[in-house]
Amino acid sequence: MEKMKKSEAEWRQELTPEQYHVLREKGTERAFTGALYQNHEDGTYHCAGCGALLFQSDTKYESGSGWPSFYNPAESDAVQTHEDNSFGMRRIEVTCARCGGHLGHVFPDGPRPTGLRYCINSASLAFKKQE
Repeated sequence: MEKMKKSEAEWRQELTPEQYHVLREKGTERAFTGALYQNHEDGTYHCAGCGALLFQSDTKYESGSGWPSFYNPAESDAVQTHEDNSFGMRRIEVTCARCGGHLGHVFPDGPRPTGLRYCINSASLAFKKQE
């Protein structure tokens, strides 16, 4: 996947303050408040920063965590993972492979077939309803 680079000024101009905080400053929206947390429509989830396809609705499930949860990315190279030791915790951060935007974290407590829970901020996603 081709990488996208923009200046921080460009990101600030294109994103809402909440999207900028999550995608560029590695922020987190409050649990159970995201616009896509309870979305049950068929479609695809894209990066709110660059539009890259990240997840599909058929891999979304109710984890009870308070954030949209998926058990698999749309493509194996859609996201990247990085060790995150912030706030005294050891977690695995998930970023968009195209623009590097922070999406959330992945945990090893998800359903089959992967056993993974991609816990993703609604603010980092743009949903496209299936027609």
